[in-house]
Amino acid sequence: MSEITKEEVLKYHKKGKIGIDVTKPCSTQHELSLAYTPGVAIPCLEIARDENLSFEYTNRANLVAVVSDGTAVLGLGDIGALASKPVMEGKAVLFKKFAHVDAFDIELDVHSVEEIVATCKAIAPTFGGINLEDIKAPQCFEIERILKEELDIPVFHDDQHGTAIITTAGLMNVLDLTGKKVDEIKIIVNGAGAAGISCAKMYKTLGVKNIIMCDSKGVISTSRDDLNKYKAEFAVETEAKTLSEVIEGADMFLGLSRAGALTKEMVAKMAPEPIIFALANPVPEILPTEVKEVRDDVIMGTGRSDFPNQINNVLGFPFIFRGALDVRAKKITEGMKMAAAEALAALAKEPVPYYVKAAYHNDNIAYGKEHIIPLPFNKEVLIWVASAVARTAVKEGVARVDSYDDKEYRESLRCLIYGCPENK
Repeated sequence: MSEITKEEVLKYHKKGKIGIDVTKPCSTQHELSLAYTPGVAIPCLEIARDENLSFEYTNRANLVAVVSDGTAVLGLGDIGALASKPVMEGKAVLFKKFAHVDAFDIELDVHSVEEIVATCKAIAPTFGGINLEDIKAPQCFEIERILKEELDIPVFHDDQHGTAIITTAGLMNVLDLTGKKVDEIKIIVNGAGAAGISCAKMYKTLGVKNIIMCDSKGVISTSRDDLNKYKAEFAVETEAKTLSEVIEGADMFLGLSRAGALTKEMVAKMAPEPIIFALANPVPEILPTEVKEVRDDVIMGTGRSDFPNQINNVLGFPFIFRGALDVRAKKITEGMKMAAAEALAALAKEPVPYYVKAAYHNDNIAYGKEHIIPLPFNKEVLIWVASAVARTAVKEGVARVDSYDDKEYRESLRCLIYGCPENK
């Protein structure tokens, strides 16, 4: 991975990373009349008659709000709304680059659950979906819950669900490769913030029965009296107090904590062919090189692009919104999230496109212990994930479209990526 300099970064970010394009011609008097007065009154009246026509006659069907209050930004913490803007602009870039979804970043200088909910509800008519980003726990849980109940557009807190979806896909394939049974494995989650709790919930939905969670104070057990209701859901009866005590015999370690939290001694105590997702950034809980010093049967993933099995949320949110927007979904359901994970797991087993191998300078990328999830530059992710999400939304009755043809939709996504033949 090439090194970047402060000067290079600041130059790249100068004047921002996103803008607005006009999508219709406006170069003549006639076109001006169509774009604004008097012509604009006609679609206004149509939408006043039927609000669903807002998806037909405006950009709402392809527009997402990236909303943050700046209280839990990347590894930077509570840096405030304005300082979070480069990150939120970056999120908008990823929406557009990977899934052709337009996104506006909206930084809020309010922090209570009530204020953030009220603001999101007030701006909801502008957008087809809302991506909540970098809002601290536990407020983020309540904000998302209320908005999902009270709005009729998809609301998705990526810090929670993105990591859950990608790691669930990886877990599915590890189970396939090792032959382990989902209801027999033991998972340790180190880090009980928004992502850790969401991951644990999704693993339970998958069928995992033995999950032990740790936070900065140790094992989350029923003997503790300092747990909020979200952590309390995962409290277990145990005398163990530390990560070192509960890691013995574990089939999986999920780290969403800090560098160095997992030691080589702990790795040595894990079950045969364990999976380690060490996702602290920029330095993971343990480096793959350190793990290999202890044992060679570990299946490892990090949040970094310079090691195999990168757990990158860009594999999820752009394509989940793409599918949800295209069928005009009213929400993103648990079923849609699991469908996205299943699609990622299935795609990882497919032959890796030549351009992906070229991007990583590796001709030997193939399904196996060093390739359990697709790579971010695999364009097929858009087709597989978006169609899985759209198909599930229709099946579960949360889509607004009158009809849906999966084959036609997948072909339209392929055209979006690769272009369509002229006769299409």
